[in-house]
Amino acid sequence: MPSPGLVIVDKPGGFTSHDVVARLRRILRTRKIGHAGTLDPMATGVLVCGVERGTKLLGHLALDTKAYTATIRLGAATTTDDAEGEIVSTTAAEGLDEQAIRAGMATLTGAIEQVPSSVSAIKIDGKRAYARVRAGEDVVLPARPVTVSAFDLHAVRRGDGVVDLDVEVACSSGTYVRALARDLGAGLGVGGHLTALRRTRVGPFTLAHARTLADLEAAPGLSLPLDEAVGVAFPRRDVDEALATDLSHGKSLPAAGLAGTYGVFSPEGRVIGLVGERDGAARPLVVLAPAGG
Repeated sequence: MPSPGLVIVDKPGGFTSHDVVARLRRILRTRKIGHAGTLDPMATGVLVCGVERGTKLLGHLALDTKAYTATIRLGAATTTDDAEGEIVSTTAAEGLDEQAIRAGMATLTGAIEQVPSSVSAIKIDGKRAYARVRAGEDVVLPARPVTVSAFDLHAVRRGDGVVDLDVEVACSSGTYVRALARDLGAGLGVGGHLTALRRTRVGPFTLAHARTLADLEAAPGLSLPLDEAVGVAFPRRDVDEALATDLSHGKSLPAAGLAGTYGVFSPEGRVIGLVGERDGAARPLVVLAPAGG
């Protein structure tokens, strides 16, 4: 049985997040693997996967901020707002002024209301939006508040009636970068869609933590063992042996005045569990090193 912890995968294009989990199960020889923060098949980059007891962390990780590099094509709109869909309109865009492009990006920066792509994984009455679209339904999702903290332009390439933009995006969870591409193109009157997307960060995990599937095939192992994963992802509280033993038995600890979820570590530096404080006590959310475990 492999050690518990996290594997941060640099997902290749063409793989679903489920495909990655299936490959990891074979590489690490365990069924107990899950993932957090799904990536579309066309996207590459950071995908957080839990192994063995590391799966218990997935529901508690603060993955509410993300960062991407992307390429947006102006001059064509598609059914999916990305390159996998059918082109539904084209408008010559190579004459667009860079200042106008930057101004359009500025209107999509900050706290905005965004209509998710109709082929997103959002559920409508229990059924994924993309499944409804594939079944022939006309799906329009309601706008939702998101925050785009950065939408930066790094390069502009022109030709054949289109303009390709290399951009960097930092945003809140629930933001669709392909919807940014769609809305930027619509705002400029030429249509737009996403042609490439790479997630460079999710929560505290970056490409520096990530390993490719080829690397993992060659040398199976964790990106972050359980103790290190909790240390990276959560505030830390060190306790004495008596309190560590209490938590390993599922008991609450005296409050320490720490906000949010945090990790509790034994004197040996071993993570015992995650706790959250309420009503004057630090109450266990998940025990990672149970007594006798």
